Amino acid sequence: MEIFKIVGIGLIATVLSVVLKNQKPEISLQISVVTGLVIFIMIISKLASVVELLNMVARKIDMDLMYLTTILKIVGIAYIAEFGAQVCRDAGEGAIASKIELSGKILIMVLAIPILIALLNIILQLMP
Repeated sequence: MEIFKIVGIGLIATVLSVVLKNQKPEISLQISVVTGLVIFIMIISKLASVVELLNMVARKIDMDLMYLTTILKIVGIAYIAEFGAQVCRDAGEGAIASKIELSGKILIMVLAIPILIALLNIILQLMP
Protein backbone atom coordinates (compact mmCIF):
# COMPACT_ATOMS: atom_id res chain seq x y z
CA MET A 1 0.00 0.00 0.00
CA GLU A 2 1.16 3.47 -0.84
CA ILE A 3 0.42 4.88 2.61
CA PHE A 4 3.20 2.73 4.06
CA LYS A 5 5.68 4.28 1.63
CA ILE A 6 4.48 7.77 2.44
CA VAL A 7 4.61 7.20 6.20
CA GLY A 8 8.04 5.57 5.85
CA ILE A 9 9.41 8.54 3.92
CA GLY A 10 7.86 10.89 6.45
CA LEU A 11 9.35 9.05 9.42
CA ILE A 12 12.81 8.84 7.85
CA ALA A 13 12.72 12.53 6.99
CA THR A 14 11.56 13.38 10.51
CA VAL A 15 14.42 11.45 12.09
CA LEU A 16 16.94 13.09 9.73
CA SER A 17 15.46 16.50 10.40
CA VAL A 18 15.56 16.08 14.17
CA VAL A 19 19.13 14.77 14.10
CA LEU A 20 20.33 17.62 11.88
CA LYS A 21 18.29 20.38 13.54
CA ASN A 22 20.92 21.18 16.18
CA GLN A 23 23.91 21.00 13.84
CA LYS A 24 22.53 22.33 10.55
CA PRO A 25 19.06 23.91 10.96
CA GLU A 26 18.98 25.10 7.33
CA ILE A 27 19.38 21.53 6.07
CA SER A 28 16.68 20.39 8.46
CA LEU A 29 14.22 22.84 6.89
CA GLN A 30 15.23 21.77 3.39
CA ILE A 31 14.62 18.13 4.30
CA SER A 32 11.15 19.08 5.48
CA VAL A 33 10.30 20.96 2.29
CA VAL A 34 11.72 18.31 -0.04
CA THR A 35 9.88 15.57 1.84
CA GLY A 36 6.61 17.44 1.45
CA LEU A 37 7.22 17.82 -2.28
CA VAL A 38 8.19 14.15 -2.70
CA ILE A 39 5.03 13.03 -0.93
CA PHE A 40 2.95 15.41 -3.06
CA ILE A 41 4.54 14.04 -6.25
CA MET A 42 3.74 10.51 -5.06
CA ILE A 43 0.04 11.28 -4.70
CA ILE A 44 -0.44 13.63 -7.66
CA SER A 45 -1.50 10.74 -9.91
CA LYS A 46 -4.25 9.84 -7.43
CA LEU A 47 -5.35 13.45 -7.37
CA ALA A 48 -5.45 13.54 -11.16
CA SER A 49 -7.72 10.48 -11.26
CA VAL A 50 -10.08 12.09 -8.72
CA VAL A 51 -10.27 15.27 -10.80
CA GLU A 52 -10.97 13.24 -13.94
CA LEU A 53 -13.73 11.31 -12.15
CA LEU A 54 -15.32 14.56 -10.94
CA ASN A 55 -15.18 15.96 -14.49
CA MET A 56 -16.87 12.82 -15.81
CA VAL A 57 -19.66 13.05 -13.21
CA ALA A 58 -20.12 16.77 -13.92
CA ARG A 59 -20.51 16.07 -17.64
CA LYS A 60 -23.00 13.26 -16.95
CA ILE A 61 -25.26 15.43 -14.83
CA ASP A 62 -24.81 18.38 -17.20
CA MET A 63 -23.33 20.59 -14.50
CA ASP A 64 -21.65 23.84 -15.45
CA LEU A 65 -17.92 23.08 -15.34
CA MET A 66 -17.26 26.57 -13.98
CA TYR A 67 -18.57 25.41 -10.60
CA LEU A 68 -16.40 22.29 -10.54
CA THR A 69 -13.34 24.26 -11.63
CA THR A 70 -13.96 26.83 -8.91
CA ILE A 71 -14.35 24.15 -6.25
CA LEU A 72 -11.13 22.45 -7.35
CA LYS A 73 -9.32 25.80 -7.24
CA ILE A 74 -10.64 26.38 -3.71
CA VAL A 75 -9.42 22.96 -2.57
CA GLY A 76 -6.04 23.61 -4.22
CA ILE A 77 -5.68 26.98 -2.50
CA ALA A 78 -6.53 25.39 0.85
CA TYR A 79 -3.92 22.64 0.45
CA ILE A 80 -1.20 24.96 -0.84
CA ALA A 81 -1.82 27.51 1.89
CA GLU A 82 -1.74 24.79 4.54
CA PHE A 83 1.52 23.37 3.15
CA GLY A 84 3.14 26.82 3.04
CA ALA A 85 1.97 27.64 6.55
CA GLN A 86 3.32 24.37 7.93
CA VAL A 87 6.71 24.98 6.30
CA CYS A 88 6.79 28.44 7.90
CA ARG A 89 5.85 26.97 11.28
CA ASP A 90 8.60 24.36 10.92
CA ALA A 91 11.03 27.23 10.35
CA GLY A 92 9.75 28.95 13.50
CA GLU A 93 7.85 31.69 11.65
CA GLY A 94 4.37 31.42 13.11
CA ALA A 95 3.46 35.00 12.19
CA ILE A 96 4.20 34.44 8.51
CA ALA A 97 2.29 31.13 8.65
CA SER A 98 -0.76 32.97 10.00
CA LYS A 99 -0.55 35.51 7.16
CA ILE A 100 -0.39 32.71 4.58
CA GLU A 101 -3.48 31.08 6.10
CA LEU A 102 -5.34 34.41 6.15
CA SER A 103 -4.42 35.05 2.51
CA GLY A 104 -5.64 31.59 1.56
CA LYS A 105 -8.96 32.16 3.30
CA ILE A 106 -9.45 35.51 1.57
CA LEU A 107 -8.65 34.00 -1.84
CA ILE A 108 -11.12 31.18 -1.14
CA MET A 109 -13.78 33.75 -0.24
CA VAL A 110 -13.15 35.65 -3.47
CA LEU A 111 -13.42 32.47 -5.55
CA ALA A 112 -16.60 31.38 -3.75
CA ILE A 113 -18.53 34.58 -4.55
CA PRO A 114 -19.86 33.42 -7.97
CA ILE A 115 -21.06 30.14 -6.46
CA LEU A 116 -22.75 31.98 -3.59
CA ILE A 117 -24.45 34.38 -6.01
CA ALA A 118 -25.70 31.47 -8.14
CA LEU A 119 -27.00 29.73 -5.01
CA LEU A 120 -28.81 32.87 -3.87
CA ASN A 121 -30.36 33.27 -7.34
CA ILE A 122 -31.65 29.69 -7.18
CA ILE A 123 -33.12 30.30 -3.72
CA LEU A 124 -34.80 33.51 -4.93
CA GLN A 125 -36.30 31.67 -7.91
CA LEU A 126 -37.74 28.98 -5.64
CA MET A 127 -39.42 31.52 -3.35
CA PRO A 128 -42.95 32.58 -4.37
